[in-house]
Amino acid sequence: MKNFLYESQPARVIFGAGSLAKVSDELQVLGAQKALVITTTDLANLAQEVAGLIGDLCAGVHAEAVQHVPIETVGKALDRVRSLGIDVLVAVGGGSAIGLAKAVALETSLPILAIPTTYAGSEMTPVWGITENGLKKTGKNLIVKPKTVIYDPKLSVSLPARLSVTSGMNAIAHCVEGLYSENANPIISLFAEEGIRAIASSLPQICANPNDLNARSEALYGTWLGGTVLGTVGMALHHKLCHVLGGSYNLPHAETHTVVLPYAVWYNAGHAPEAIKAIARALKADESDVAGSLFDLSKSLGVPTSLAEIGMKEKDLDQAAELATKNPYYNPRPIDEKSIRHLLEYAFAGKRPVQAASL
Repeated sequence: MKNFLYESQPARVIFGAGSLAKVSDELQVLGAQKALVITTTDLANLAQEVAGLIGDLCAGVHAEAVQHVPIETVGKALDRVRSLGIDVLVAVGGGSAIGLAKAVALETSLPILAIPTTYAGSEMTPVWGITENGLKKTGKNLIVKPKTVIYDPKLSVSLPARLSVTSGMNAIAHCVEGLYSENANPIISLFAEEGIRAIASSLPQICANPNDLNARSEALYGTWLGGTVLGTVGMALHHKLCHVLGGSYNLPHAETHTVVLPYAVWYNAGHAPEAIKAIARALKADESDVAGSLFDLSKSLGVPTSLAEIGMKEKDLDQAAELATKNPYYNPRPIDEKSIRHLLEYAFAGKRPVQAASL
């Protein structure tokens, strides 16, 4: 066995249907006196429900979070926090709401209580991201990691099937990259494999019956594992590509992860054999066709499988390849601009990756 370092990060997780009702008690554990609920415009009603449960501890609702956390939205949220004298942030929603809360925490050191409604997994990580002038900057700081996370599967029942799938594929990507991370370790690899299994098996059930609470719970369980993986070990090529494509071309976050994942696995397959074996076990797939199996899963569930479908322009592929190879993340296979350009070309066209082929 290879040598490794495992460092556990503090987290308080409340999991179960109906656990939203505990939000006021959990805020009191954090010592809150003035909480601000942060969310997106489409979840304003849920945010008001949360505000009602919080009662006198709620100082307001800020429903202005948007994807990729533009720096302008951070400034507005900071102004609101300071004017109200906020001491705790309550993030309700997916990566957009939690991302904005993290950006505020980065500046203020305020604690976050997260209530995720998607399968993004951001709630379990110390990773933050802010987009400025078309470039997304990311970093790690334990101060932005939510102190408490309430996972209530009932809150994800209203998540449309298509978004459930793309959000779930995003969570699978966290697990996949954790398996071939530079600082992978046995505990996180167990989390990653189980996370892939839980999410991949639950997504078809959710598509068949979006109200299936057992399937929703299984997906959220996998999300928790995937988020823990993302927050504990480093990511690689897949996440670098998605940060470039999302931040620079404003592509939808979850859909971008969904499209890119099979191609990133395809690119790395020959350089990460143990990771490929684990993914194959989790998917119950052939080791020689793991990338293709991920592609088939997305396609069978009716979500985009090409960059062209989600708004990428072919004329931007050269620039994207250049950006993706500047300051690259660690990756098991070396990165070069020509190979990444080919990868993006295949992803743009939505060609099924075949592991025997090479870039």
